[in-house]
Amino acid sequence: MLREFQDISFLRPVTSAEVVSSLIVALVCGLAIAWIYRWTYRGTSYAPSFVRSMVVLPMITALVMLVIGSNLARAFGLVGAMSIIRFRTAVKDTHDIVFIFFTLAVGLAAGVGLHAAAWLGTLVIGVTVLGTTGFGFGHVQRNAMLLEFTYDADGAPALPTYQASIDKHCRSSSVLSVRQPTEGSALLLTLHTRLKRTANASELVADLKSSPRVSRVSLYYDDEEL
Repeated sequence: MLREFQDISFLRPVTSAEVVSSLIVALVCGLAIAWIYRWTYRGTSYAPSFVRSMVVLPMITALVMLVIGSNLARAFGLVGAMSIIRFRTAVKDTHDIVFIFFTLAVGLAAGVGLHAAAWLGTLVIGVTVLGTTGFGFGHVQRNAMLLEFTYDADGAPALPTYQASIDKHCRSSSVLSVRQPTEGSALLLTLHTRLKRTANASELVADLKSSPRVSRVSLYYDDEEL
């Protein structure tokens, strides 16, 4: 049994040229992947250290594959060594997880000598990510918003002056609350609105601010003020 395991776990010598070529392929592919990540990232927690890690990670993965080679004993030893490492960094964005697997796959291909697979994989997957991001694939129009503004009701006409602006830009609207934060006739109104498909949120805000008796206009969506 031990002899059979030793026969399977033979070690193929790796030349310096193979090491250098694999690391160069992993480096170039890692730079391309990092650039694609920077170009397509749309979140709010951009981390330069994560981008730099995507350049180095394919090289490390390629080096690990070169060290293991065809030796099963080294492969099992690597699994045991990695099991004592605790990775406590939580990856919250699916976009980041995809790119981690992207860099690992390219590093594996470069490490086992499949340089053409590394090049083509980086090209095809990179173009796919750029294309889906550029064309807004999977994007849902965000037209449901929370509108808040102050309205001076002292001597106001029966039809509020802001109603025309809301009807112009919104498909529907409903009043959530009406408050009087200070002494006087000023009212703080909160409305749930749904914009028309051709409407622009900034145009709604500008139109409301130009309306008589309306001030302090705020428009919210997903805790972001426009």
